[in-house]
Amino acid sequence: MSLVHSHTSIDCHDAFALSEWWRRVLDYAMDPEDPNAPGHEECAIHDPDSGHTLLFLEIPGTDLPAKRIHFDLRPRERTQEAEVAWLREQGAELVADHRGIHGPGTGWVILADPEGNQFCVLLSAEERASSLAAG
Repeated sequence: MSLVHSHTSIDCHDAFALSEWWRRVLDYAMDPEDPNAPGHEECAIHDPDSGHTLLFLEIPGTDLPAKRIHFDLRPRERTQEAEVAWLREQGAELVADHRGIHGPGTGWVILADPEGNQFCVLLSAEERASSLAAG
């Protein structure tokens, strides 16, 4: 059992402007079905060849956190709940639980590795597809 690196998240002040800068620099693309726009608080760009994704997240206030980049991980074989339980057994610490934040079948869990580096556990691909189909 393992996790797949879904995307790398970057905390910032202006998600659209920063995503546009990196899109040009890296020659990445936006999702044509969910394009980024000024004022969006979350903007994703993707490598058209590898699929690697950078997700820019606006953080309120003037100060950005010291740890501005973190992994978002998606379970390969287990459910989100089972993966979180397994990671906690391996020594990960719960930081915040945002499951259900946008209704049933949504959200993420923020954990920290043994040195305090935070990462998010998302829904598995199957859970996400099921949630989208139901919603």
